[in-house]
Amino acid sequence: MTTTYAALLRGINVGGSKKVPMAELRTLMQGLGFVGARTYLQSGQAVFSCDRGDEESLAAELGGAIEKRFGFPVDVIVRDHAYLASVCDACPFPADRLEGRQLHLTYYSEPVDAERFAEIDPAVYLPEEFRLGDRALYLYAPDGLGRSKLAEHLAKRRLAKGLIATTRNWNTVVKLVEMTATGE
Repeated sequence: MTTTYAALLRGINVGGSKKVPMAELRTLMQGLGFVGARTYLQSGQAVFSCDRGDEESLAAELGGAIEKRFGFPVDVIVRDHAYLASVCDACPFPADRLEGRQLHLTYYSEPVDAERFAEIDPAVYLPEEFRLGDRALYLYAPDGLGRSKLAEHLAKRRLAKGLIATTRNWNTVVKLVEMTATGE
């Protein structure tokens, strides 16, 4: 059975390092047998279909191929359409009333629990807030991610213990749901 996935690459094409041209990424993915590989923006989103493997094995395969081709490691998270749609639908914040820059989703490579964030006093960061979801963290940052003190503090928590985490703004979250649903 063929499944459509999004591959989320962490930390590429930012600040002049870890350059991965999207055209080359698409070619690399096609060479791996990923069907209909297409990218979104320059910040590391790709959509493809495949009839083998699972999210973890596909992420490892793509990450290994990127390192071999470009000469540096890149953390990759792969998620299917059903997962992407479910975390979008489960958003605890009023996404339809917020600007895309105000709402972010951090995708995790494995489940996270509240204990990981227990030392954070939510009142200190208001009006910024976060909520946990299925291998995800929703962040409401009314002044945007770049000015968020809560995002800065959360970043320290998410990278501990070998956990892969990568954050996208809400516009990208919604676009990936659309792209994996329609194959556009």
